[in-house]
Amino acid sequence: MSGPSPDETDEEALDRPGPVIEIRNLRSGFGDHLVHHHLNLTVERGEVLGVVGGSGAGKSVLLNTIIGLKRPQGGSVKVFGQDIAHVSDRRMAAVERRWGVLFQQGAMFSNLTVQENVAAPMFEHTKMSRKEAYELADLKIALVGLRPDAGSLKPAELSGGMRKRAGLARALALDPELLFLDEPTSGLDPIGAAAFDELIHDLSESLDLTVFMITHDLDTLYAITDRVAVLADRKIVAVAPVRELESSDHPWIREYFLGPRGRAAAAAAKADA
Repeated sequence: MSGPSPDETDEEALDRPGPVIEIRNLRSGFGDHLVHHHLNLTVERGEVLGVVGGSGAGKSVLLNTIIGLKRPQGGSVKVFGQDIAHVSDRRMAAVERRWGVLFQQGAMFSNLTVQENVAAPMFEHTKMSRKEAYELADLKIALVGLRPDAGSLKPAELSGGMRKRAGLARALALDPELLFLDEPTSGLDPIGAAAFDELIHDLSESLDLTVFMITHDLDTLYAITDRVAVLADRKIVAVAPVRELESSDHPWIREYFLGPRGRAAAAAAKADA
């Protein structure tokens, strides 16, 4: 990929063709503890990519590295063609406006209402008036299936499922092209998890989103992903549609997808097809 032109605007740079996320030979860790080594991954525009791995495999570290919260020790991480570790502050701000993040626990401001939480990115990244921001926040709240009065509630007043949806509304506040989801169905009962899966599927299609989703939920993987990336042995050991991973000979993949829960999820997905 060619380097940036001095006359190229932020919008032109980010609109150049190519993968949404491109990771090459990533090396990351904490001190002497190596988490990722020679990790490679490409996320194409418009796909829903699930990322799985065992406990301690480095899934959240990978997410934090992609969004710039952790600096890699080696290799490169490009989002919309921009090297996250070396991009200018101005260009990084332009990249951040094009993604939204739903962290595992929602990470909402406890002293703000849902409406104020959803509007917060608009105040940070745009010049909208308060009236415009709150009106748009109400639209996002409705978009994720929350009832109208949810906007006036504090996060502590919401159920677990409602907090997930409120966090998703905030992640969608700036109309992102790329959505990061960290264990979106964790803590939800099976009915709530299935409803959230359906919401993500519908939003990804209607809004033409690229979705990078860390999850351990086998039902989610079968229901809404286009491909699944498997993180093991400090790198991505396989990237394929979930049905293809069932025939992998990698020990962790076989145990994960062909164990009792994997077989149950596969059977349920086949019955719903």
